[in-house]
Amino acid sequence: MNRSTKRCSRWTLVRCRLGFDPPHQSDTRTVYVANRFPQNGHYIPQRFADNRIISSKYTVWNFVPKNLFEQFRRIANFYFLIIFLVQLMIDTPTSPVTSGLPLFFVITVTAIKQGYEDWLRHKADNEVNGAPVFVVRSGSLVQTRSKNIRVGDIVRVAKDETFPADLVLLSSDRPDGTCHITTASLDGETNLKTHYSVPETSVCQSVSQLEALQAVVECQQPEADLYRFVGRMTVTHHGEEIVRPLGPENLLLRGARLKNTKEIFGLAVYTGMESKMALNYKCKSQKRSAVEKSMNTFLIIYLIILLSEAILSTILKYAWQAETKWDEPFYNQKTEAERNSSPILKFISDFLAFLVLYNFIIPISLYVTVEMQKFLGSFFIGWDLDLYHEESDQKAQVNTSDLNEELGQVEYVFTDKTGTLTENEMQFRECSINGTKYREVNGKLIPEGMTDDSPDGSMPPLVLHIYILQAWFFSFLFLFLLTCCMGDELLFLKAVSLCHTVQISYDQSDCLAVGGDPFSHANGFSSSPMEYYASSPDEKALVEATKRIGVAFTCSNGDTMEIKTFGKSEKYKLLHVLEFDPNRRRMSVILQTPSGGKVLFTKGAESAILPFTTSGEIEKTRLHVDEFALKGLRTLVVACRHFSPEEYIDVDKKLNSARTALQQREERLQEAFSYIEKDLQLLGATGVEDKLQDKVQETIEALRLAGIKVWVLTGDKHETAVTVSLSCGHFHRTMNILELLQQHSDNECAEQLLTLSRRDDHVIQHALVVDGASLSLALREHEKLFMEVCKNCSAVLCCRMAPLQKAKVVRLLKTSPEKPITLAIGDGANDVSMIQEAHVGIGIMGKEGRQAVRNSDYAIARFKFLAKLLLVHGHFYYIRIATLVQYFFYKNVCFITPQFLYQFFCLFSQQTLYDSVYLTLYNICFTSLPILVYSLFEQLVHPHVLQNKPGLYRDISKNSLLSFRTFLYWTVLGFCHAFVFFFGSYILMGEDTTLMGNGQMFGNWTFGTLVFTVMVITVTLKLALETHFWTWMNHFVTWGSIAFYFIFSLFYGGIIWPFLHTQDMYFVFVQLLSSGSAWFAIIIIVITCLFPDVLKKVLYRHLQPTSTQTSQVMRGGDIYRLLPVSQCWPNSVVSLCHSSCLSALLFYLLFGLYCSY
Repeated sequence: MNRSTKRCSRWTLVRCRLGFDPPHQSDTRTVYVANRFPQNGHYIPQRFADNRIISSKYTVWNFVPKNLFEQFRRIANFYFLIIFLVQLMIDTPTSPVTSGLPLFFVITVTAIKQGYEDWLRHKADNEVNGAPVFVVRSGSLVQTRSKNIRVGDIVRVAKDETFPADLVLLSSDRPDGTCHITTASLDGETNLKTHYSVPETSVCQSVSQLEALQAVVECQQPEADLYRFVGRMTVTHHGEEIVRPLGPENLLLRGARLKNTKEIFGLAVYTGMESKMALNYKCKSQKRSAVEKSMNTFLIIYLIILLSEAILSTILKYAWQAETKWDEPFYNQKTEAERNSSPILKFISDFLAFLVLYNFIIPISLYVTVEMQKFLGSFFIGWDLDLYHEESDQKAQVNTSDLNEELGQVEYVFTDKTGTLTENEMQFRECSINGTKYREVNGKLIPEGMTDDSPDGSMPPLVLHIYILQAWFFSFLFLFLLTCCMGDELLFLKAVSLCHTVQISYDQSDCLAVGGDPFSHANGFSSSPMEYYASSPDEKALVEATKRIGVAFTCSNGDTMEIKTFGKSEKYKLLHVLEFDPNRRRMSVILQTPSGGKVLFTKGAESAILPFTTSGEIEKTRLHVDEFALKGLRTLVVACRHFSPEEYIDVDKKLNSARTALQQREERLQEAFSYIEKDLQLLGATGVEDKLQDKVQETIEALRLAGIKVWVLTGDKHETAVTVSLSCGHFHRTMNILELLQQHSDNECAEQLLTLSRRDDHVIQHALVVDGASLSLALREHEKLFMEVCKNCSAVLCCRMAPLQKAKVVRLLKTSPEKPITLAIGDGANDVSMIQEAHVGIGIMGKEGRQAVRNSDYAIARFKFLAKLLLVHGHFYYIRIATLVQYFFYKNVCFITPQFLYQFFCLFSQQTLYDSVYLTLYNICFTSLPILVYSLFEQLVHPHVLQNKPGLYRDISKNSLLSFRTFLYWTVLGFCHAFVFFFGSYILMGEDTTLMGNGQMFGNWTFGTLVFTVMVITVTLKLALETHFWTWMNHFVTWGSIAFYFIFSLFYGGIIWPFLHTQDMYFVFVQLLSSGSAWFAIIIIVITCLFPDVLKKVLYRHLQPTSTQTSQVMRGGDIYRLLPVSQCWPNSVVSLCHSSCLSALLFYLLFGLYCSY
């Protein structure tokens, strides 16, 4: 080796050890058991992550700069920062405090909130990272902290403990080296799952044996897929290297919990942030509501207004100063530096000064108020008892509060079927065996056409006994003949009871424990204390059905499966499991029968089984499957294949070769599965019923009346899906059902779409049924045509859908020219992509795990709760935040427009109209609380009325309350009120400023304070006029805000504060309140502003009432019993409250007028 090569290798080693090079430079990682590395000088250990979990966002050192950077990425915050810096750099009419203090308040509040949330994450991380664990090191069991686990360590985990890292199972206390775990914290599945160790390590059950173990694990680099793991273990045993494949069944994931096993030993392969649980902490794509987009548009418009006012004021200033007497009056002579300054720089300086003067037209506190409203308002969903499911003890939960108002804008609902519209509680109903249909009655299979002769309780005792004896005799005779004949019926029942991944929960460690058989069953008439657990409800229902009939699955002990066939025990050796996957849509097991033969049992969808069958009653079974589907049953087809010894040797070789491959393992396994699952003998089919959830039909009808279109996206076959759609009200019997099914080419699909789009019978409602294969063709080149057909249909059903196809359909509607708001709802992992793609994603807390719930924006226990979530909560959230946004812009127009008008009367000298304290506190204190409380409690209509009249949802659809017309109304109203404030006060004081009885004159601060006082009262009362639902809190903050302004102004201007540099407002407010003319002006101006508003509301309500306003007028006496006095009052009471409160305020103002005289 030459010198340069040595230097390069040494430098690579140094960089690797210092951590400059990435730790993963290959597609695989090599892990040495107990970290016993090869003893040669050329080996460079790979660097892996430590076992610390870091969910926090900040550290002590980077919190301030990182948090500030993130906050100033928001345009409004950055804008106010620029304004604040301009105030510091140039001579501006207002103090930097007026912009700096609100900005500091907003930044500080947000930083404290985010810092507290991150502190909680740090606290949780420390608890996890500091948890005690036991590790095998130096020949002994050592206790350490979880964060100290390294890749290659052998970790011991005891019963009911969680796994601290991703471990490859080495051994357990069970002789076969298996263990049971639950992954509820990962995917929500509570069933027991069996994991396996390789035979060479399963015997190492002591620390000394593990210390002597020489093994190496080669596996893929970390990835987020919980259900994928590819690796192999090379064990050196007596000088011989034995290679064993490793898959998901060998990997114990961090966060899972050990059950029914005393202890296990595992090898850490993925640690810390490289564990699969941590890799699934990925952030979801940020969703933005339509209200937020409208708000940003309004901000841009107001920014244009601000720039226009600043430019206009600057131009008018120089136009005014064109005359010498105004450019340099005798009382304000320019300095030499001012005369020689650059005109361009002076123009820019004046423009920036006006920009600072008018900058309050952009409301910085709007963002804080909106965030607080969304955060606090989201609690109401969880507190709603109508959304609480008592049976499962589950309440609605909010995973993101940013989309609350979007619930009131939904136009399309995409829903899964199984577990969402149905209960996902399967009951075995019928089956087809060798071309004959059977149904289960009282634990017996009754052929089609026969009736159950079981007696009922109304029969005489003697006849009852005779019936029982007859029933027992004939059932025993039937079972005896069935057992003797060993026909296809028994083979079918054995296939169903053996082809599955069901686990059994029982106390005994062995199914044949001393002291009795854990399963006591005779002819299906006795029960067993054991309980089945399955990841699929279908599998559990089928195994329980065969148990009732007489073929019971009793034990699964490693590679042995035991069944009892009418009391006779049979043991089968489990050779291979061909796992289910969405592409094959079937699963299989290869077993060794008690007689030594090798047999394959497989079950799956009829489209995945029937094409590969070569014998059996294929056509009859296909017909029966279609009949089951028409009844709404979920169907599975069962088949088998018997292997000769030579065939099995070939099959075993192909499977082992594919499973030990590190590269393209999935592809090679698919090839092996296809080779094995062919030439099948058809045994029969099963029909399992999945009942509809409660009130599904009423919910779908309510959504339809609300103008929301419902699409059902399911993986079931189209006959089953259509039957369920008809039963749940998604399809009506009067609808004309259009079909786009079994299209095999683009041209064929295009022709069918054209045929469907040319239908002229628009009077009839249409429903569309499309399958996954046809949908793929339609989305490839005919999207517009497909969308045209869909939009002409009242309901759409997509069947045989893959998960990604569901997301594509949602994206297709979401990105259409109309840009409708979409909502997706589902309960399984196959619905996650659809839920994340839609504008609003809702997870059902069902029985297919919690992946949908974890990836959703909202989670509810039942589909029926969707109606109230949208029609009530969505309605409330939307009207609240829509009014909040409009009101904020309105009150800021009222606030800053008088400042702009004042410049026409002070030669555009940039003199401020308001005191700097008033500028600072207007949005923070004087007008903030009333709108916040309004946005939390406002209800235009009572919840019961909204649920009983779903059509009211249409009144707020398509973002109608934030349309440009509504925005223009609020903006023009703000300008009108501002003109009244300013010119009303000017008319009063323009000619005669001696408003006091002693002739004392008022100045500009008194004028500005009068305008400000009128403005605070008017904008607060304007919100009171908009309020329909009054609570004690509304009264407190509304009248309290006005009172607080008066009290604060009295204290602020009535006392000399030593820490203030100047105090222009000293005694100004006291003198203003001492003037009867000022009190008179306040009353007149407030009434002038609000009276047209009241008149408009009265006229519109009586002449052109909306359906919402009509619903507010409740008729009859019964409805009032629905309204608790503490929660809601009738309209007449609300009106009385308005009148009383306004009268009280008027009396207060008149009393002040009287006292001033």
